[in-house]
Amino acid sequence: MLVSMLKRHKTSKITAIAVFFKVKVNMDAQWIGKMVRFHRKQAGITQAELGKIAGLGKTVIFDIEKGKISIRLDTLLKVFKILNIQIDFQSPLMNLFKETELEKSKSVSG
Repeated sequence: MLVSMLKRHKTSKITAIAVFFKVKVNMDAQWIGKMVRFHRKQAGITQAELGKIAGLGKTVIFDIEKGKISIRLDTLLKVFKILNIQIDFQSPLMNLFKETELEKSKSVSG
């Protein structure tokens, strides 16, 4: 999809990636909010209680659950950690990325 976007719009890779991720985030923000709400309810806690545990305000939890786009990543990660939600990044290049990072860590520690 990203390659076809680059060809169609004749734009830089960075711009195309930013547009691609913005579209994906916009499409999935409601789903993320529903997922957080589901996990919170299953844990039997209120928005206020989750906010307190995470060190955030109730309104931040409300915003996440309503699919607000402009939530800070560190905030979302705190909520995910508390609710035991894990993120699994997938891409055609992920194995190559992992191998590259493994090689870098070996050269630093060795």
